[in-house]
Amino acid sequence: MTDWKLARHPTFAGVQGPVLIVVMDGVGCGASNEGDAVWLARTPTLDHLAKISLTTRLKAHGIAVGLPSDDDMGNSEVGHNAFGAGRVFDQGAKRVQMAIDSGEIFEGEEWKKLVRRVTETGEPMHFIGLLSDGNVHSHIEHLFAMLRRCNEEDVQRACVHILLDGRDVPETSALEYVDALEKLLLDLNEQGRRDYRIASGGGRMFITMDRYNAEWPMVERGWKHHVLGEGRGFKSATEAIQTLRDENPGMIDQDLLAFVIVDGDGKPVGPIRDGAAVVLYNFRGDRALELTRTFTEPNFAEFDRGSIPDVEFVGMMEYDGDLKLPPHYLVQPPAIDRTLGEYLARNSVTQFACSETQKFGHVTYFWNGNRTGMFDEAYEEYIEIPSDLVPFEQRPWMKAAEITDATIEALQRGELRHGRINYANGDMVGHTGDLEAAVVAVEAVDLSLGRIIPVIERLNGAVIVTADHGNCDEMFEVDKKSGDFERDTAGHLKNKTSHTLNAVPCYIYVPGNETLRLNDAVANPGLSNISATTLELLGFERPEGYEPSLLT
Repeated sequence: MTDWKLARHPTFAGVQGPVLIVVMDGVGCGASNEGDAVWLARTPTLDHLAKISLTTRLKAHGIAVGLPSDDDMGNSEVGHNAFGAGRVFDQGAKRVQMAIDSGEIFEGEEWKKLVRRVTETGEPMHFIGLLSDGNVHSHIEHLFAMLRRCNEEDVQRACVHILLDGRDVPETSALEYVDALEKLLLDLNEQGRRDYRIASGGGRMFITMDRYNAEWPMVERGWKHHVLGEGRGFKSATEAIQTLRDENPGMIDQDLLAFVIVDGDGKPVGPIRDGAAVVLYNFRGDRALELTRTFTEPNFAEFDRGSIPDVEFVGMMEYDGDLKLPPHYLVQPPAIDRTLGEYLARNSVTQFACSETQKFGHVTYFWNGNRTGMFDEAYEEYIEIPSDLVPFEQRPWMKAAEITDATIEALQRGELRHGRINYANGDMVGHTGDLEAAVVAVEAVDLSLGRIIPVIERLNGAVIVTADHGNCDEMFEVDKKSGDFERDTAGHLKNKTSHTLNAVPCYIYVPGNETLRLNDAVANPGLSNISATTLELLGFERPEGYEPSLLT
């Protein structure tokens, strides 16, 4: 039985006013060069914070956030899990890889049910997911392991519906992954006289992988291509990608138009029909929930699905523990409990969470341990600012001003003890690969911080300004051996659209306090240290098992 009572800190009563956490999404500590949008940006507020606050850097990738190795970039999901949980849990990528390595995934009843279904009906086993090794939403080796297992279990037909990345990996790297997949499919087809093939595809930001109900037409396009087999036809995925690139110069993988693979008669090779089995092999939840709903929700009303096939549908993991979506999944998710938000709610501490649509779920759902809704509405307020449906590089300031307006209003009411907000600019604009827009994005965040900090000062509060991972701190690809920027055959710098492995900044500003210092006993601090730091500033001791505070 959990003891939810927070003990008062023995030597520090906490600050008088509110304690606010500001997450500058995607703003890491880069190399201070011409590819570092954070360094290039005019940031008078951050520059001033560096002088007046307790300043450090936090690890935000790899083992520090529960990923398999330090070669794995951090992401917003695991970052906000770590912020809110106060300690590190094994995350999606690591849990899935462990389940595959041990064979657990294939020994479970859900996998066996899929195999039985297609064995009885003769319909294909369909796999839908992001085709890359970015290890943020999926990993290509997870798909390969399942395809090999299908061959071992005498599954005759399999179809893969590929979502092109170019966001967590280099922006025009799709053919590398398609070539590897085609090679495997050919090998399996020759080994067992199988019919394994790619059936449809498209860029992840054009079809299927919407999140937070921001743009349902993306999901509708995915449904029509993957399920109904409707769309522009090509003989192969390679032909589709090359043709669409030629027709749309400058279009990167994540935005590539959708396509369907057709046979010699122009008919789709892999529509999803009655009797099929479907695996959504992404392990991360935010961009998997909407397609999951489309397959599983009886009274679905977001768009007309047309003919709805009777299929066995599973996710790689459970994407929402409260909504129980999907009802069936292959790998158990991390059980994140005793979050900062729940402790505060159970101790009658008022909380405020705010971001725009693109990151609203991160300061609520992910922060609360993959839990939808509030712990106690009497003490919590969540505000979502609707995101604009325009390319982020065209409006790099996004909704920073509106988030700031809502936050200042909440702070000035005088009742708030803890707040957390997320500025999505550095991440969402960083993913576009547009350096100039990324610079503006960072400047927009800095401008907003310049409005918030004086309010914290007037209220005798405290503010922690940090980030969940890097992104816009590296806007060009870097050669790992030489350290120089990579260039294409024409000599142009290669844009980078993925997250980075860099640490993130952390500024802890407690106006008027001369007694707090950084805790030198905390070696290699990470995002999970933020919860205990927040509790200390509120005048509480950290709960058992929480990583220590950054302060002493």
